[in-house]
Amino acid sequence: MVQHHIARRDHYDLRLEFDGVYVSFAVPKGPSFNTKDKRLAVRVEDHPISYGNFEGVIPNGEYGAGTVMLFDKGYWHPLKSNSVDFDKGPVKFFLDGKRFKGGWSLIKFKDDNYLLIKEKDEFVSNININKFKTSVKTGRTMSEITYNKVKSIIDVEITNPDKVIYRKGKVTKKDIAEYYELVGKRMMPFLDNRLISTIRCPSGEGGEKFFMKHLNSNSKDLGIKKIKNKNNEVSDYYYIKNINGLLSEVQMNSYEFHIWGSLASSVKKADILVFDLDPDEGLSLKKVRDGVRDLKSILDNLKLKSYLKTSGGKGYHIYVPLSGCTWDKCERIASDIAKIIVNEYPGKYTINMRKEKRKGKIFIDYFRNKKGSTSVCPYSLRLREKPSVSCPIFWSELDKIKPDGITINNIKERLKKRDPWYDFFE
Repeated sequence: MVQHHIARRDHYDLRLEFDGVYVSFAVPKGPSFNTKDKRLAVRVEDHPISYGNFEGVIPNGEYGAGTVMLFDKGYWHPLKSNSVDFDKGPVKFFLDGKRFKGGWSLIKFKDDNYLLIKEKDEFVSNININKFKTSVKTGRTMSEITYNKVKSIIDVEITNPDKVIYRKGKVTKKDIAEYYELVGKRMMPFLDNRLISTIRCPSGEGGEKFFMKHLNSNSKDLGIKKIKNKNNEVSDYYYIKNINGLLSEVQMNSYEFHIWGSLASSVKKADILVFDLDPDEGLSLKKVRDGVRDLKSILDNLKLKSYLKTSGGKGYHIYVPLSGCTWDKCERIASDIAKIIVNEYPGKYTINMRKEKRKGKIFIDYFRNKKGSTSVCPYSLRLREKPSVSCPIFWSELDKIKPDGITINNIKERLKKRDPWYDFFE
């Protein structure tokens, strides 16, 4: 793919998919169809495949800030059968795009600097690429892309708002930003000062997804927490400070939010215990609901107050607020409770995470109760086939609401009623 990119300087980005990434070159004047033109091509960092459909405006402060148009897209292959080595070059390749066709060579001459030269073939011409003014993806001009954005009523610019994220129901990026704005008041208590991971999906449901757990933004609405791993290496984890921070993550294509079981200000102490009831394929909804009741009865007997939410998938999640205990103790409590339900109801439940071991059973996933593990945040969307929400519900609603029954389309009426988890942090 080739992107026309107006950043600090107007240039074109040539990206060739290779070994699971886009090997990328910034070409100031763009590829030429004339064999006499030797175009400078500067190799830049590899880009994820998920970037392949990106078109829009990268906000100020972000890497590559500016307007990006999808200028061409298609397929490439080496002109010779020998192995491709971009580090040494030269690389001779054939493009079969909507605009660029034929052979080119990338010839390395110094450090990351290459020359991009058209090969002699039937596609040689004197076409000036400046004559192409529109996107091969949307048909928009650069100006239209620049102005095709929406201001949220909070204060975050959402670019490419009409991009469809969920094909079912045609839910757009703008719809998702408005959703998180709507649920922000109920969601923020679970995000505020709590380390997060997000699932980013630049091309929408069905496209490539990847976890983000380290800060890669300079947004003033996101906080940083430096944490050492077992090897004593320090990484920047992050948390959301306010609704602007939440929407800035949506702008960066984060649509699903996962939270730590501890506050950023107290990462050594857990304050949430989580159980995820994950049923085997084909298990009836009645058995899943019976499992939720069985686990609740054990928690009740232990005098642990528990709260129920839909998973947005196949099962339900149960949260138990803690007054702050060590991670070792938290993990031990979770393990003991999971073992109790397995022993009390043999044949119905398992704590073995291997799928072949849960035939006809419900997997009691208590493994999220470790330092650094995460669970789906209340009110987070799930990047599934439909725009379902992992939504807090009353215990009395267990038999009325399916695990994926609450979606971005039907949650508004619920938000007018009393919050099922109104006293969670009391």
